[in-house]
Amino acid sequence: MSVQRSSRNWAFALFAIALVIAPLVFRSSLATTVLSQIGYTIIICLSFNILLGQGGMLSFGHAVYTGLGALLTVHVLQTFAIPLVWMPLVGGLGGAGIAVLLGYVSTRKSGSTFAMITLGLGELVAALALMFPQWFGGEGGISINRVYGTPWLGLSFGPAIQVYYLIAAYCFACTVAMYAFTKTPLGQLLNAVRDNPQRVEFIGYNPQRVRYLAFIIAGFFAGIGGALATIHFEIFSAADSLGMARSGSWLVFTFLGGTTVFFGPMIGAVLLVCSTVLLSGLTKAWLLYLGLIFIVMVMYAPGGVASLLVNHGRMARSGALRTLWPAYLATVLAALLAFTGAAALIEMLYHHQFDAMFGPSVEFLGITLNTAVWQHWAAAAAVTLIGWALFETARKHLAGRLSVLQPEEAAA
Repeated sequence: MSVQRSSRNWAFALFAIALVIAPLVFRSSLATTVLSQIGYTIIICLSFNILLGQGGMLSFGHAVYTGLGALLTVHVLQTFAIPLVWMPLVGGLGGAGIAVLLGYVSTRKSGSTFAMITLGLGELVAALALMFPQWFGGEGGISINRVYGTPWLGLSFGPAIQVYYLIAAYCFACTVAMYAFTKTPLGQLLNAVRDNPQRVEFIGYNPQRVRYLAFIIAGFFAGIGGALATIHFEIFSAADSLGMARSGSWLVFTFLGGTTVFFGPMIGAVLLVCSTVLLSGLTKAWLLYLGLIFIVMVMYAPGGVASLLVNHGRMARSGALRTLWPAYLATVLAALLAFTGAAALIEMLYHHQFDAMFGPSVEFLGITLNTAVWQHWAAAAAVTLIGWALFETARKHLAGRLSVLQPEEAAA
C-alpha cells in the first residue's frame, strides 16, 4: 500500500511539473493555445468518465453541463465584478445545478434507457438554445472580454500565458479531486452499482441515489471545464457548445483514451486536441480518419490506449516483451501497410468528391495519384486488402503468443 501511495504521489508531482514547464518548453503562441485546450479538455473527459467508466452510465448529453456551465459564467462575468480566477467555480456550480435538475430524471433508469434519456435531454436543450437567442446568444454567440474582471494578485489574464496557468491550476486541482473521489465510499459504491446494482440494493443502498450523486459531481467538474473553455476563447456559442457533436466528441475520445484506467481520459483529451488542431491541418478528411480509428480501437483494443499501456508495461517489467518484439514488429508493419492503402483510398475519394474542379491528380506521400485512372484505385485497394490480411495473420499469431505468456507471468 505504501508503495502504491508513493507511486501515486510521484505521478501527481510529475503531472504538476509537466503543467508548469510545458509552456516554457513549447514557447509558440500555437503551443500555448494547444496546451490550454488540453488542460480544460482533461477536466471534461475525466468528468465524463465518472459517468461512463466508474458508473457505467453512457451519456449522450454531457455537453449540456459543459455548455450551460459556460453560459452561466458568461452572464455572471458580464454582470458582476468578480475576479476571473473564480469564474470556473461559477461554471461548476452551474453545471452541478443543471445536473441536479436533469440528473434526477436521467438516473432513475440505467443502461440503454439512461442513454436515450440523456440523448433526448441534450437535443431538447440544444433546441431551446435556438428558441431563446436573447439568453443563449443565437447563431453569433456571446462574446466576452476576460480582462474586464477585477484583477487578482495583479493578474489581468489578458496574456495567453496567464490564462494557461489558470487552466493548468484548475486542471491539476480537478484531477486530484476526481482521483480522490474514486477512493471515497461513494466512488467505491459507484463502481459496485456499475457491476451489480442488485447486490448494492440488497445490502441497503439505493443505486439510483448513488448514480444521482455521481451525476451531480460529474456535472460540477464538466461546468468547470466548460467555463475554462469560454474564458480561453472569450466566446460562447450554443451551436458549438450544446450540440450532439460536442457530446459525441467527449464520448469518443474518452473511450479512445481508456475508461478502465484513471489516466485514460487524460490521454483521450490529448488525442482530441491534437486531432482537431493538428490533424485537421494535414487533411480535409480528418473526421473520416477519426471514425476509422475509433472502429479499429473498438474491435481490437476496447480498453483504450491506457489499457494497452498498462498491460504492456506489466509485461515489460516481467521481461516478457523481449521475446515478442518480432511478432509486434510484424503486426505494426502490416497495420501500417493496411493504413497506407486505406489512406490512399480516402484521399482519392475525398479529392474526387470535393476537389474534382482542381483536376484528377492528388498528392499522397510524395506520389501523384490520379482519380481518373482505375488502376490507381485498384492498387490502393489491393494494398489495403493485403495489409489487412497480413495484419490479421500477425495479430492472431501475437495473440497466441500472449495467451501462452500471460499465465506464466501470473504464476511468476
